[in-house]
Amino acid sequence: MKKDSSVAALADALRGDVRRMGPGERLPSSRALVERHRVSPVTVSRALGLLAAEGLIVTRPGSGAFAAERPNAAPEPADYGWQAVTLGDRAVDPSGVSWLLTPAPDGVVALSGGYLHPSLQPVRALATAAARAARRPDAWDMPALGGLPELRAWFARTVGGAVSPADVVITSGGQQSLTTVLRALLPPGAPLLVESPTYLGALAVARASGLHPVPVPVDADGVRPDLLAEAFALSGARALYTQPTFHNPTGAVLSEERRAQVLDVARAAGAFVIEDDFARHLGVAAPPPPLVARDGEGRVVHIASLTKATAPSLRVAAVIARGPAAARIRATQLVEEFFPARPLQETLLELVSSPGWARHLRAVRAALRDRRDAALAAFARDLPGLRASRPGGGLHLWVRLPDGVDDTAVAEAALRGGVLVSAGRPFFPAEAPAPHLRISYGTAATAAELAEGVRRLAAVLPA
Repeated sequence: MKKDSSVAALADALRGDVRRMGPGERLPSSRALVERHRVSPVTVSRALGLLAAEGLIVTRPGSGAFAAERPNAAPEPADYGWQAVTLGDRAVDPSGVSWLLTPAPDGVVALSGGYLHPSLQPVRALATAAARAARRPDAWDMPALGGLPELRAWFARTVGGAVSPADVVITSGGQQSLTTVLRALLPPGAPLLVESPTYLGALAVARASGLHPVPVPVDADGVRPDLLAEAFALSGARALYTQPTFHNPTGAVLSEERRAQVLDVARAAGAFVIEDDFARHLGVAAPPPPLVARDGEGRVVHIASLTKATAPSLRVAAVIARGPAAARIRATQLVEEFFPARPLQETLLELVSSPGWARHLRAVRAALRDRRDAALAAFARDLPGLRASRPGGGLHLWVRLPDGVDDTAVAEAALRGGVLVSAGRPFFPAEAPAPHLRISYGTAATAAELAEGVRRLAAVLPA
């Protein structure tokens, strides 16, 4: 709208009139305004349009213009100080998780995150599966408690060993599974052994549940059984949280020998092993069978998630457990969430039952191999002094920085320099023994984008 001097002058005059009027009071007609202010009808129309855009008047075709309701004065901010006393000091710290879930700003190369780049997600297959699932006449009915029988059977077959569908309960994603399992197995205040470093989300859930994470170091072959036995003895813990396959953040795979040792150590301690198998379908190399497949005494509680291999909002996973622990986990899940949404369960079942599922997994594995190799080549070219892991699967490289470098400061400088990476320090449940960065090669769009991200990182690292 063109705002010439006559329109502005008339609008100024009318503002004063409107502010002296009561809400709903009618302004003079357009003809009366033309005569009173000696302006054209167009000028009156434009001036009224300005006042309407400012919310001072409302126009009603055929009736005229009326003074608008005036908003109430903003109240004084409420005093929530009483809540600090009532809530006490048990806070939930989401900072690490929120960093991982925050999208990279425009123009920033994303080398941090826990999900496949959208170009690698089976978006079309998911849309087809969701459409077919939604057409089922019972799609919105309550599902069987514990999950759709066919989906439970699929998870049991995928895990292998002696796992049966009766051992499987369908849950609302891996993070919810972990929350349910920890609350079911451990009372507030209990110690929980965790790998060091480990998944940020596990640390956040444990602390929010009132548990005390106890670190057990990890090397290139996974968690160290000798230190695991010592940690059980010193802490009195009755559970270990572990990612034995394509560990986040290091990418390590627990060696065959250590898999047997970890179960032996847990058996001697009378403890559970909570196995987070989030990346099984992201293997560049074929992963070993999960720990639960070799467990015959209900010691391993297995969390199987497909979100990493599909899309962030496909929040469906499975927990596999046996014995009284299984009953407690099922009861905890039922009380906390009733059941996962049936349309999502049906969608996942359609997806994994389709011929395209195997093709998707092959394509993802090939793409991740190419991106991993491209990232390693970029580090060798632009940052040859840094040591990066060469994982056999998953989404991340674990990069060792020189001693004395502040990895958090590096991550912040990298973001300012146009590349999003994750500092290693938050992945440690206690003091970090050395500075690291986690570089997520699965989140990049192309190999070229990976190379550009590493080049930007090299530009901000201290000489």
